[in-house]
Amino acid sequence: MEDIVIDVHQMSRTYNPDKVPVVALNNVHLHIERGEFTVVKGPSGSGKTTLLNLIGGLDTPTSGEVLIHGVNLTSLKGNKLVDFRLHNIGFVFQAYNLIPVLTAYENIEFILLLQGVPQEIRRKRVLELLEQVQLTDKADARPEEMSGGQQQRVAVARALAPKPQFILADEPTANLDTRSADNLLDIMEKLNRDEKMTFLFSTHDPRVMQRARRVITLEDGQIVSDTSREDTTHDSKARIT
Repeated sequence: MEDIVIDVHQMSRTYNPDKVPVVALNNVHLHIERGEFTVVKGPSGSGKTTLLNLIGGLDTPTSGEVLIHGVNLTSLKGNKLVDFRLHNIGFVFQAYNLIPVLTAYENIEFILLLQGVPQEIRRKRVLELLEQVQLTDKADARPEEMSGGQQQRVAVARALAPKPQFILADEPTANLDTRSADNLLDIMEKLNRDEKMTFLFSTHDPRVMQRARRVITLEDGQIVSDTSREDTTHDSKARIT
């Protein structure tokens, strides 16, 4: 059980419950172990982004709970929730969400500043991350001076900066050309392989799905299949939790 990073129990999310209810997720059970490279796929409106937002503590379930390494995320409120996210969860968004007036170095450093990390440790960590995402030469560049692929790699480095339990990536390749997407995925796979970093993606992108070792399919707010590469190779039964 120590290897289970994300544990979702009977989680549902309904919007506008007092007017015209919209069920985004319906009684979802799911667990993600350390070191997984997992994709959540499904048509628009299936609940992919809602699921990631709930796991990341950006939204609150109508019922059920999310445990992150045994900590009940749904019981944390206010500053306790913000602090927990800051230290345990990395986010990579489709729109990059970089701060436009900051350089690549400063965007990565920002989260460490929020944590109160001393300057020399911050510098070492940021330079290490810039090297990992192959952007050492862009340390002083602002977002407008970088390509989309470069901006997304800065976003990945920023997400990794606090050494989180896992990375949530919501459609991270949606705005990238094939070469940039492949480069980004190469970097993520290397981090997953070398550092056992856990990645959970939501995506429509077949390029991401081809890399995944586990693919979870959502339809109408429910998990309809959950297969791993081994399941596919050996024609095993899908593992729906």
